[in-house]
Amino acid sequence: MLIACYILNRTPNKRSKNTPYELWYKKVPNLSYLKVWGCRAVVRLTEPKRKTLGERGIDCIFIGYAEHSKAYRFYVLESNESVSVNTMIESRDAIFDEERFTSIPRPRDMIHQSSSKSTTQAEDVSGGASSVPEPRKSTRARKAKSFGSDFQLYLVEGIRNETISQHQYCFNIEEDPKTFSEAMASRDVHFWKEAIHDEIDSIMHNNTWILADLPPGCKALGCKWILKRKMKVDGTIDKYKAGLVIQGFRQKEGIDFFDTYAPVARISTIRLLLALAAIHNLVIHQMDVKTAFLNGDLDEEIYMKQPKGFVMPGNEHKVCKLKKSLYGLKQAPKQWHQKFDDVFLSNGFALNQAEKCVYSKFDTSGKGVMICLYVDDMLIFGTDLEEVDKTNKFLSSSFDMKDMGEAEVILGIRIRKGNNGISISQSHYIEKILKKFNFENCSSVSTPIDPSLKLLPNKGSPVSQLEYSRAIGCLMYAMISTRPDIAYVVGRLSRYTSNPSSHHWQAVSRVFKYLKGTINYGLAYSGYPSVLEGYSDASWIDNLEDHSSTSGWVFLLGGGAISWASKKQTCITNSTMESEFVALSVAGKEVEWLRNLIYEIPLCPKPISTISIRCDSAATLAKAYSQVYNGKSRHLGVRHSMIRELIMTGVISVEFVRTQFNLADHLTKGLARDLVHKAAVGMGLKST
Repeated sequence: MLIACYILNRTPNKRSKNTPYELWYKKVPNLSYLKVWGCRAVVRLTEPKRKTLGERGIDCIFIGYAEHSKAYRFYVLESNESVSVNTMIESRDAIFDEERFTSIPRPRDMIHQSSSKSTTQAEDVSGGASSVPEPRKSTRARKAKSFGSDFQLYLVEGIRNETISQHQYCFNIEEDPKTFSEAMASRDVHFWKEAIHDEIDSIMHNNTWILADLPPGCKALGCKWILKRKMKVDGTIDKYKAGLVIQGFRQKEGIDFFDTYAPVARISTIRLLLALAAIHNLVIHQMDVKTAFLNGDLDEEIYMKQPKGFVMPGNEHKVCKLKKSLYGLKQAPKQWHQKFDDVFLSNGFALNQAEKCVYSKFDTSGKGVMICLYVDDMLIFGTDLEEVDKTNKFLSSSFDMKDMGEAEVILGIRIRKGNNGISISQSHYIEKILKKFNFENCSSVSTPIDPSLKLLPNKGSPVSQLEYSRAIGCLMYAMISTRPDIAYVVGRLSRYTSNPSSHHWQAVSRVFKYLKGTINYGLAYSGYPSVLEGYSDASWIDNLEDHSSTSGWVFLLGGGAISWASKKQTCITNSTMESEFVALSVAGKEVEWLRNLIYEIPLCPKPISTISIRCDSAATLAKAYSQVYNGKSRHLGVRHSMIRELIMTGVISVEFVRTQFNLADHLTKGLARDLVHKAAVGMGLKST
């Protein structure tokens, strides 16, 4: 009704050529922002609501326009950690797909069945109460009301009390309050108060601010309460969460902040540490820092208005001078990492210079721990449980920590430790995305891509571009975490994200079908061999449109892959040797970083042995060890000098391997079933 009135007020009628909006406001309405009602849309999440690795948008249905702003109203279809399913939200930042609608199956005609059931039930009841006179019934045939073809009649089976309770359940779920005042006026005010007081207690415990007078010429930043209901899997409420977020978008660079960069651990670093844990039989525990960003010390003077509901009586004119960071500040991640860094370095931990999120502390007997930090999640690798417990106590004395015990899941990656080593998998994540894109009941295939398939750019209009982008994003996270066997096809299909065709969609469907058959695949680290080794390969001009080539490389440690890539080369090469040499130079950069990372870890024996990189091009091997420059390859001088230096200093050695034994071959092209299986097994992929 509301959207109908909204549109009618902007539509001319028979009596007047002007619209009601124009007659009332004396100006022509702007119709450029009108959208097709009921279409699908993806609403982008704002930064305070989005988690580090969470999705940037949620799937919704467009249902109208906001009453007091120029935002759109949406019905949430997809559950999210920050927005509840089956709720309504308002936002201006959304992407609409006006040709896609949610399909609702037409209900079967139950009118006759329900009428007969009602008649039978009425006869049973009347038989038990014969003393009640039967009301007079009209003999006139009644004509059913018609509301037009857009309306359908839905009959609900079940007793009256069940129907009423279901109706009340649907309408008793309120939207999350958008302001502090809405929370205090809601029927869940008691729960919201408790959540808000918990947040204030954490802030006060950290001595986050002091009350002070606002200096002349300064402007205090505002703040806002972010209130959310955290839902369980079954849709019931888990807890009420409140967070105080400062309006960091009003900060000015050079005045309120200077630097915002904060390092996070690479996933390849986590895999390398897990491989070392399998080699040295380390104990792995996991801990989480509560309200991590509230621990950072501020270097700049920042003033904030007192939060609503907690204005100090008698000091209403004062503002909060921040001593520590708050959620929403642009420098909050940097300040948190700096605080963590200072605490650990002052306690005798050594910082890994190749990876600024890895810390280690070992004594002369070889006992100690390593810590890998990813924002506020950390993995603790210890030589024994006693060393891990000492580190846990130290962390708990420095920060408000949550001990999660033995590591099981980190960044959506499941960790299993057994007698045969350590394995990591994402079977639960793959099952989730298969269900999300309706492939949970599909038939499986044995290869992720058809070797004979030729992918070409789409010359026409895109086909479901939004859904295609989401599918590629979901596949890419599986690829960079635990599934190197789909690296080539995902990297290749991601090149067509801006304008996909039906052929590209068929290729994406094949990847999902392949994952369906290999859903239990995971990387296994048995601990042998304990040396780092690599493979490099290239596919020359595999893209006829721009004559580009594809590089692929993979490095293994402890029997499983720890680092891999399949990337389009940024330069045009003139021969197979040149494309192989470009791939070798990129692999050389990665191996130099891996070597520096391993060198900083006390557990690894010193000196680091020469790392072998195998390639299947004899010409590339000869060029790598040759000092001769000629007219055909002198333009490779920079890459050649780098590879030569790595060889001369003993960092790497380049060896020849036949194509059928090159584990990087499947990272550059589609292969047949037996070769795909052989490469997967060689990289440590197996059912977990």
